[in-house]
Parts: sequence; structure tokens; C-alpha cells
Amino acid sequence: MAYNTLISIILSQFLLLMTKTLAGKVPAIIVFGDSSVDSGNNNQISTVLKSNFEPYGRDFYNKKPTGRFCNGRIPPDFISEAFGLRPFVPAYLDPAYSISDFAEGVCFASAGTGYDNATSDVLNVIPLWKEVEYYKEYQKKLRAYAGKKKAKYIIKESLYLVSIGSNDFLENYYSIQSQRSSQYTEEQFQDFLLQLAQNFVHQIYRMGARKISLAGVPPMGCLPLERTTNYVSGNGDGCNEKYNNVAQHFNDMLGGLVQRLNNELPGIRVVFADAYNLLLQMITQPSSYGLKLYNHQKKLYG
Repeated sequence: MAYNTLISIILSQFLLLMTKTLAGKVPAIIVFGDSSVDSGNNNQISTVLKSNFEPYGRDFYNKKPTGRFCNGRIPPDFISEAFGLRPFVPAYLDPAYSISDFAEGVCFASAGTGYDNATSDVLNVIPLWKEVEYYKEYQKKLRAYAGKKKAKYIIKESLYLVSIGSNDFLENYYSIQSQRSSQYTEEQFQDFLLQLAQNFVHQIYRMGARKISLAGVPPMGCLPLERTTNYVSGNGDGCNEKYNNVAQHFNDMLGGLVQRLNNELPGIRVVFADAYNLLLQMITQPSSYGLKLYNHQKKLYG
């Protein structure tokens, strides 16, 4: 999912309001997820899913593509700056950065990935389990760089941003060649993903994470590709409401998971960042956010 700079700013402000409830002193921002938060890891792997060409990056500091699926900064960058850290979070695989940079912020995210390992196989990107392996490696480097005591503090007090899930549906379950759709009903697949999400949070909790923002999926039926597919299929150029309904239901499930995690895991503080309604409002009421509604959109939304 690609974000333009304005949407990133607005979404970041929303996430920041959510994550402020987690904050005391935040020494670092640590990021897991997909293209909504990937700051350049896919540039370093063998995949076709990259954003290393224009117009990506045109509003970034050096006016060049960075591997972010955005024309400027992405939500973790704005959140990092808002907490008094550097104004961007570097990608862990970017050779331009080292542990001295990652000590106050690091991104393990990979565009195109999901909770399900099968999702990352579609475009040969980094699976979530590998993001966790990189995090383990990062912890070892951090202890060697900062010392055990300081590293423990950074790991415990950092803000963990997790944004993932839409690819599991769009690139995996609903794809033509999907095996998951023959294995699971929609409801069963959502239960399967929810279990994977729970396992992931438990994993990073055991590794020291305590302040976690878990983002829901966007109105994925309104993404440009899905609307184009709707049009090509003769269903008009509006949003795919079936996909949007699934997104809402899955977000409700994630919200319930967050409540259970907060009740079950001592010392953890998890917030659910529901960006669904915010992004849908941008699509249906763009003028409220300073965006222009074009004629073909007016026909759709009035």
C-alpha cells in the first residue's frame, strides 16, 4: 500500500495520539510490518517489489527514492520526530546505517509481507519470522554497542510500531492462485491470522517489548488496484465493499486481541491503531483534509 505525504502526515498524527498513551521517555522507535512502514529494506533483497524509482522520494530530504512507498516520509518517521528522535527511521538492511543509528530507531518491515508466511512468498519478500530474526540480531548488536544495561532500557522503553495484514488478504487469500482460500473459509482465515498476530506479539514480548502499537488494516477495498480490478470486471470503479467489510471485521478481532493481551501479559501496554475510518474519510470526504475531489469521484460519493 502506497502512502502520499499528506496521508502519511494525517495518519501519523492519528497514530501519535494513540501511541502517546504508551509514552514515557521513548529512546527508540522499532518497526515491524509491510509497505506502510518499510523504509527501504526491500531495496536490499531480490524482489520486484521496490520503490527505488521516481516519483517515490520526491519530497524526502534528498529528493531521491529511499525505498519508502511514499513520495516523502512515512508514519514511523513522523512519530520518531514527534518523540524528539531523528526525523526518520532507517531500514535495518540499509548499508548506509549502523548500530549507532539503529540505537534510536530501526525498521525491519518489508513491503508485501504479512502475518502468514505464504504471503511473503508471493513476491519473495521478508517474512515476519525473518523480521523477528533480524530483531534478535539487532539486540545482540545493541548490547555490544551500548552495554547490557543501556540495551535493556532501550528494548523495554522503546515504542514498537506494527503495521501489517492487508497483504494477507489481497496478495494471498484473494489471489487467483491462492491455496489458503481452498484451506480456509474467510472467517477461518481471519482466525488463523489473529493467532499469528497473537504469537508475534508474544514473541517480541518475551524478547523485551512492552509498548506496542498494533495497527489495523485499511479500507483495502478502496485501494487503487482493487478499484481498478472492480472496473475491469465490470463492477464500476467504486470500492470493493466485500473487502472493506472483511477489513472491518478483522479490525474488530484485532481490537479484541489487544484487550486480551493487555489483560494477560504483565507489564505490557498495547494500543490498537484503527486507521480504517480515518482513511475511508479521506477517500469519501477528501475536502475535509485539503484534498481535491475529482469529477469521477463526485459521481461515486456525491
